[in-house]
Amino acid sequence: MSMNWYVVQTHANSERKAVWHLQRQGFTVYLPCYLKRWKHARKTEMRPVPLFPRYVFVAMDIAQGSWRPIQSTIGVSCLVCAGNRPTPVPPGIVEGIKAREDENGLVSLSAAKAFSKGDALTVVEGGLSGANGFFECFDDQNRIVLLLELLGRPLRVHMQAGAVAVATA
Repeated sequence: MSMNWYVVQTHANSERKAVWHLQRQGFTVYLPCYLKRWKHARKTEMRPVPLFPRYVFVAMDIAQGSWRPIQSTIGVSCLVCAGNRPTPVPPGIVEGIKAREDENGLVSLSAAKAFSKGDALTVVEGGLSGANGFFECFDDQNRIVLLLELLGRPLRVHMQAGAVAVATA
């Protein structure tokens, strides 16, 4: 039996509903989630949210089983197909995502967070190239928040991790 992963598009905000109904039908389903910072009414909290909004993965052998019921499952918009056949996810993609899960089953968005709060960094790319600052944290999009001093006042800047390097003495 040759099981492959396939992609199912769900209706907006219906990923969990689709997972529940697909599992009830006997399908193996994977909904990767990560922790996202939510700010509301002066409160900040971390909530698990889908890594790929409106998409879930389904494992099946289309040669052996019927995949057509997926199309009419509650919460499902469509099974991603090429022509009239479902398109398999390339081998290793879903396994790679699962390998990045922590003990709570949540996907870590950073392979290695190499910086600690207060580390001295230098901007190496872009318009601020050469500026020195201090690492503050990672934001929701996994970008670095860098505290720079420009024109005599502190400035918080968000940038990709590749745009900074550890400052040399």
